[in-house]
Amino acid sequence: MRSASATTATGPTGGAATEADQHWMALALRQAARAGAAGEVPVGAVVVRDGHVLARSRNASISTHDPSGHAEVRALRAAGRRAGNYRLPGAVLYVTVEPCAMCMGAAIQARVARLVYGCADPKAGAAGSLFDLTNDRRLNHRMAVTAGVNAQDARELLQRFFRDRRAS
Repeated sequence: MRSASATTATGPTGGAATEADQHWMALALRQAARAGAAGEVPVGAVVVRDGHVLARSRNASISTHDPSGHAEVRALRAAGRRAGNYRLPGAVLYVTVEPCAMCMGAAIQARVARLVYGCADPKAGAAGSLFDLTNDRRLNHRMAVTAGVNAQDARELLQRFFRDRRAS
């Protein structure tokens, strides 16, 4: 399984995090902060292709009463609408927390080229922590992964959210 050190890249094409990765992850972190402020688990996602944002979103499962209301799924849906196609070849999915199996399934179906995430999720992560759906030879699509981009910021958002929730 993968470790999520600061800018370690893993996956079929690898490569360390770039300045652009830092920029787009900062947008995802802002989405995560908005989710937390709304009482949702603070996870944010941004879909970028050719240097342009196709979509950005945040968790909204609680407010929408939708178990599939994860930031990644919502961002991929919006990106598909904007692109006019559910397939997003060449797209990069930036997400503050390692995606779960549902979100990885959506990214695989969308044919996302690369995943960049912040902190690992050892209990539900499907990009190397618990499962590795990004490079499973049994599936018809694989994607490059860069893990650990702004991981500390993403982790702190989650920790603060759950600490505050336990205190109230």
